[in-house]
Amino acid sequence: MTRQTLRDVHTADGALGFGSTTEVVSRVAGTVTAVPESGERITRGEALYSVDDLPVTLMYGSLPAYRPLKKDVEGPDVRQLERNLRALGYTGFTVDEEFTEATAEAVKAWQEDLGLPETGIVDLGRVVFAPAAIRVDTLESAKGGTVQMGGKVLSYTGTAKAATVELEPEYLRLVKKGGAVTVTLPDDTRAAGRIDKVSTVIEPATGQQEATTKVEVIIALTGAKAQKAAEAFGSASVDAEFVAGTRKDVLTVPVAALLAFSGGGFGVEVVSGTTSTYLPVTTGLFAEGRVEISGGGVAEGAIVGMPK
Repeated sequence: MTRQTLRDVHTADGALGFGSTTEVVSRVAGTVTAVPESGERITRGEALYSVDDLPVTLMYGSLPAYRPLKKDVEGPDVRQLERNLRALGYTGFTVDEEFTEATAEAVKAWQEDLGLPETGIVDLGRVVFAPAAIRVDTLESAKGGTVQMGGKVLSYTGTAKAATVELEPEYLRLVKKGGAVTVTLPDDTRAAGRIDKVSTVIEPATGQQEATTKVEVIIALTGAKAQKAAEAFGSASVDAEFVAGTRKDVLTVPVAALLAFSGGGFGVEVVSGTTSTYLPVTTGLFAEGRVEISGGGVAEGAIVGMPK
């Protein structure tokens, strides 16, 4: 019997990139007159693209735009807009859930700076909200093309490096949002990561190929040190180490040493010279080919019998 720290670990192959993508669809119809470059970084207040030579602007927030914002409208989307206006340097209004005349004046100043008609109304489709700065991933509409209401314009990711891993469903126990993961980069640097998103991906059956189910895990690389280490690589293969459980300073034996008692439960054979004693044990964590045990009579250093 050995006293040790036991860790339930699984290592899986992954791909370094920028994590999951989000599609942007146009809420206005017209001719696409400007689009960004793939890979371009867009921040708050910058034009994401233009339709009929009028910009669609990026602002920060978790609530998608779903209605025009104008005087006497109230709600959390108003607060979200006002926070952005304040962050962009516009003043004279209170950041709350009420779109007042003062808010409308700030909107007019913002519209003037962008070359938009100074209506004091934020039309639906004039602003795209994202949680933070974005990186343009792919373009769905080309400059000079037309876009209809609901037409795809582009997709984006976050600006921070992330790893994407696909796991078999049996390993779902390993992943929980916010859980810590260690990502090994191509140069063997070990970078700290955190599980940002877990989703189930189902590939339907095609021809002779059966349907498959995978668990897709997005791992955000956390901290400046991890991000700096990942900057040297574009798309690259990485290893992700998931730890489902850790037990410190516990007694362990090889899993093969466990005996199933006829009346139920498990035990081990403790060998002392030419004699053996069979002791019932309670099992804990299984990992690394060993199992945590406890029970009366078990002690560090004891020799356990193994099947021949």
